Amino acid sequence: MKIIFIQTGGTIDKDYPHTTKGWAFEFGEPATTRVLAKLNPSFEYEILTAFQKDSLEITDADRRKLAVLINEQSVDKIIITHGSDTMMETASYLSDQVKNKLIIITGAMRPEQFSNSDAPINIGCAIAAANLLDEGTYIAMHGVVKPFNEIKRNLDTGKYY
Repeated sequence: MKIIFIQTGGTIDKDYPHTTKGWAFEFGEPATTRVLAKLNPSFEYEILTAFQKDSLEITDADRRKLAVLINEQSVDKIIITHGSDTMMETASYLSDQVKNKLIIITGAMRPEQFSNSDAPINIGCAIAAANLLDEGTYIAMHGVVKPFNEIKRNLDTGKYY
């Protein structure tokens, strides 16, 4: 099995590289690079970057670019790291534009670089789901994996259920 991981930005990929001049979160290398290095996985993978944006800044043009990138892949299992605020919108868009592939979108409430991040467990959950599911568009967050059109989010807690 081979999985393609695609970075789009979001909190999961944010870093805080500056030591002076105040707060300045930036996007760096994909969080999946560090998570997979710790995992030493028993499957093949490739990591691609579609774009690096806060999810509130993702446009339909970005989603079209992402759909084209996914459709160009010969691999049928795709995990996308994405910001939590608009991952449901991206999932809905991709479900219409991409067929015969498994797409799992995940992210994190805190950057992967933070010691208390939920990124590793969310990525691990997405990997486990990729081993069990065949095709469709899903969201994997907070220990839950559901089809994009069945998952819900509590806006008070930020949790998906």
